[in-house]
Amino acid sequence: MFEFQQYLGFLLFLTVLTIGFWLMIFLITAIIPYWVFGGMREFLKERKANKEKQQ
Repeated sequence: MFEFQQYLGFLLFLTVLTIGFWLMIFLITAIIPYWVFGGMREFLKERKANKEKQQ
């Protein structure tokens, strides 16, 4: 009656959707904060170095 092949497109869609969801969660919780705080740290280091250089 029903064959497995008819569900392959739906299963592929669910797989891609799930992978995209977890990748988005990983980016929001780990990569983006790491990037932002690392950039802020480097900016503050440069600012401190420039202040010491001017004095």
